Amino acid sequence: MRYANRADAGRRLARHLEYLRDTDPVVLGVPRGGVPVALEVARHLGAPLDLAVVRKLRVPWQPELGFGAIGEHGVRVLNQDVVRESGLGPAERETAERAARAELERRVRRWRGGRAPLPLTGRTAVVVGDSLATGAAVEAACRVARARGARSVVLAVPVGPEAALPCLRTVADRVVCPQPLRHPGSLGAWYEDFTPVTDAEVDAATGVPGAAVGAPVTAGATTAGAAPGGPAPEREIEVPAGPARLAAVLTLPAMARALVVCAHGGCTGRHSPEQRYVAEALQRAGLGTLLVDLLTEEEERDRHNVFDIVLLARRLHATVTLLGRETGLPVGLCGAGTGSGAALAAAADDGVRAVVSLGGRPDLAGPAALARVRAPALFVVGALDTRMLGRNRLAAEWMRCDHRVAVVPGAADVLAGPVARRTATALARDWFTAHLTRPEEVPRPRPLTSV
Repeated sequence: MRYANRADAGRRLARHLEYLRDTDPVVLGVPRGGVPVALEVARHLGAPLDLAVVRKLRVPWQPELGFGAIGEHGVRVLNQDVVRESGLGPAERETAERAARAELERRVRRWRGGRAPLPLTGRTAVVVGDSLATGAAVEAACRVARARGARSVVLAVPVGPEAALPCLRTVADRVVCPQPLRHPGSLGAWYEDFTPVTDAEVDAATGVPGAAVGAPVTAGATTAGAAPGGPAPEREIEVPAGPARLAAVLTLPAMARALVVCAHGGCTGRHSPEQRYVAEALQRAGLGTLLVDLLTEEEERDRHNVFDIVLLARRLHATVTLLGRETGLPVGLCGAGTGSGAALAAAADDGVRAVVSLGGRPDLAGPAALARVRAPALFVVGALDTRMLGRNRLAAEWMRCDHRVAVVPGAADVLAGPVARRTATALARDWFTAHLTRPEEVPRPRPLTSV
């Protein structure tokens, strides 16, 4: 039996939970995918809807593979089998968890908005997800419910692997799964529509905590009291860099924790779909972005300028200095193409907190500059481009700081193709959220005045 969508799954799941009507339940959706399912369950039971905010811990070089999950109240769940089989070391686990904790804190701030969660003491918590793979995320959600004082915990999911259920019964008083599958395959295949749920949809579902749930969740919907779901406004600006003025697009959310400069060694990169895809993912993680072209149109006509790393790095360093002074935020650099070499060369000087190279030429920075870099650096490169892979590994050998080469399987250009682009972008996002600022550091950006 396939579900039409998450709302359909929630309505069908609710029929298996009728017995909970008189137990004073609180329904806890596991964001994001579990929230539309939980909304229908809450409606059916006449119960309030709240969140159990958790975040999966992902293997850095295989982001689709989770090795655990974290949640509010310091909850942490590890899948030791995945940790062992993937070869994750303590430092890599710590980096992944730091990035996940930063994203968890961002989500809590957005969805709770300073409001206290609904009280669970002495009540039944119904934890609802849209599916489960290893079960780490829903296990963390159940532990969050326990930490909040729930008398009993019921875990409810529309579909999941039969093998994962016995372990979950050790953390929940009851597990309800109408479709336990011996060979689940892709869990999304059990939904006709498994479109990813957006932050705005979660906002709409939980805008008035503790009230009776009302209108269905729809993309772009708003609810009284909900946090704004739209993207932060972007501005076309010019950045002064010596005699040149560089075209750039600035997006600075009001509560941005840090700012990432996405550099391109040309004059049109700020408008490329690939660069914007990366920037939008960083913005969703609570980071401001500046898409900057390091050359003017006239300069790019001379192809020698595209490979003039000294020129590009000088302009990028001027940009970093200006942004740090004007916004007061920590600044990271994300480079592609020759912009990667410029980003590493610029990071050899002070002012840069983290660097990511997305399929670019970090080797162009040169051994001397790379050896001076102190900011944590990540090189993301496709497994199929062996020449580029060799260049990235050579650049890594010259470095003395915290660094890593992340290889995207089955990819040549890491920004070409939806799977490779999604994987590379997730690696960049997690690197920046882990290294640019701690979760508790939330500096308020100052408005730019001189660009």
